[in-house]
Amino acid sequence: MLGATGTIGRATARALLDRGHEVFVFLRPRGDHPLPADLDGATLRYGDVTDPASLAQDGICGEHFDALVSCMASRTGAPKDAWAIDYQAHSDALKAAKAAGIQQMVLLSAICVQKPLLEFQKAKLAFEKELQDSGLTFSIVRPTAFFKSLSGQLARLRAGKPYLLFGDGTLTACKPISDGDLGNFLADCLTDPALQNRVLPIGGPGPAITPKDQGEELFRLLGQEPRFKKVPPALLDVIVAVLSVGGTVVPALKAKAEFARIGRYYATESMLVWDEAAGRYDAEKTPSYGTETLFDFYARLVAGEIADDRGDHAVF
Repeated sequence: MLGATGTIGRATARALLDRGHEVFVFLRPRGDHPLPADLDGATLRYGDVTDPASLAQDGICGEHFDALVSCMASRTGAPKDAWAIDYQAHSDALKAAKAAGIQQMVLLSAICVQKPLLEFQKAKLAFEKELQDSGLTFSIVRPTAFFKSLSGQLARLRAGKPYLLFGDGTLTACKPISDGDLGNFLADCLTDPALQNRVLPIGGPGPAITPKDQGEELFRLLGQEPRFKKVPPALLDVIVAVLSVGGTVVPALKAKAEFARIGRYYATESMLVWDEAAGRYDAEKTPSYGTETLFDFYARLVAGEIADDRGDHAVF
């Protein structure tokens, strides 16, 4: 298994172990950093996922495996990182898997690749195609928004600041899925033929929700009157344009321009199934799975029952 130390990777490893699978995880050397408890029971192997020789020699080690599961993704979405991890490292892992006789792969992708305007989306799609053409039994899982990516404004509200909205807060919608539910769905793909040789968009339970819905629920849980600050989406276009021009002179600004494009994308595109024929996002066509809703998560987060574990999802 690749990408086992991220929050989704940990949940997937736990789901696999709980189902009785023998799980081997391939990790970067961690020094003194302790491993998450979710990986208790897994066999740990260490190496460099960007080195094809290490994947084969340190990861597979000439042994028999039934399947490769990957929850690996680039940390930032920056073009260089995306093509190195979302495409090349996966491509090398697939080659190593085929050489070792592995017959199946389950891949965590993202629903946003439906409309590929960003480099990390193009890198993901390039590997998706490679996997589909590989001859392996595959499941390509494209989840909607993650809970951790929608929890970034809680600290703002606790500090008495307004909730930030792009436009009126109803421009986009999503059906977010929890790490635990997504981990279970990825584990299901190993044994359910109905989930194999398919691209699988997946969301969590309940109706689609907008950013305004999210803000209103957080205010309710905090016992505060809703206060919103509306940011024109066009402002993001200006920021992208300025950084893009600056990037022709200052290389560091080129990377910032790409991050601004990523921010604009998520501020203006829904994380739902895109209906090409109708030219719109369709909540009804976005499958639901699991039991935990985003608002369940918010309630636990506000109550202090769980920690804010956003990592690279810390946008605000």
